[in-house]
Amino acid sequence: MVPFDTIPQWLEVLLGEKFFNSCLFHEYEKKNEENTFCLDCCICLCTHCLPSHESHRLLQIRRYVYQDVLRLKDAEKLIDCSLVQSYTTNSAKVVFLNQRPITRHFKTSGNFCNICDRSLQEPYLFCSISCKVHYMACNLNKQHLSNHDAPLHLEDDQMTQDSVPKLPISLGTSSGSRSSEATKSEATTESVKRKRSDTLVSPNGHRLTSLCSSEMTFAMNRRKGVPHRSPLC
Repeated sequence: MVPFDTIPQWLEVLLGEKFFNSCLFHEYEKKNEENTFCLDCCICLCTHCLPSHESHRLLQIRRYVYQDVLRLKDAEKLIDCSLVQSYTTNSAKVVFLNQRPITRHFKTSGNFCNICDRSLQEPYLFCSISCKVHYMACNLNKQHLSNHDAPLHLEDDQMTQDSVPKLPISLGTSSGSRSSEATKSEATTESVKRKRSDTLVSPNGHRLTSLCSSEMTFAMNRRKGVPHRSPLC
C-alpha cells in the first residue's frame, strides 16, 4: 500500500486491523470479539476492554456482508466520506473500511471505483474508505514530486488551483477526477503519436508498417536465388 506520509496514524492502523477476532486479554470471557477501535491508543478492543478506555475516542466497527463497515454518521465525524458509496443496513447507512474482492465484472452504465474498478452508483467514485485514502495518497505523492521543480514562493497573481496544497483527508469532489482524466488523455495522445511514427504511407496512399533499420537493409540487399529445375520423373 502507498505510504501514508500525510495520513493520520490512527487511520493507517484502522485500515490495517483485523476485527472480530477473540481478544487475547479476555480469551476465556464470553463476547470477547474485538469490535471497537481506540483512536487514541490505536488498538482493537473488546467489550471487556472498554472500561480502561472510557475517556478515549472510540469507534465501533460493524459487519455487513462479511466485511468491516462503519456507520456513516460516525465516520463523517472523523474523515470526509464524500464520494464513498454508502449502503443501508438495519436502517443505518454504512461505508466499507476496505475494498471488497471482486468475483465477477458486470457491465453497467454507472461509475467505477477509481482504485479497484468495482461498479458503483452515481455520483460515487470510491467503494471504500481505503480506496479513497489510497487514491489521495497517490495524488499527494505525485504533487510532492512535481513541487521539487516548482518555485518555492508564488506571488498572488501566480497562485493557481494546482499550486494550493490539498488537505490530506478532505478531497475535492471533482479536481481529482479531472486530474485523472487529463493524465489518461495525455497517455492516449502519446500512444497515438507512437503509432503514427511507426507507420509509413506508400505513394498510392496505403499505410505500411515501418521496419527497423536492420530489417530494411536486409530487404534491400537480398537477391533473388538461382532457380533450380525440378527433377524429371
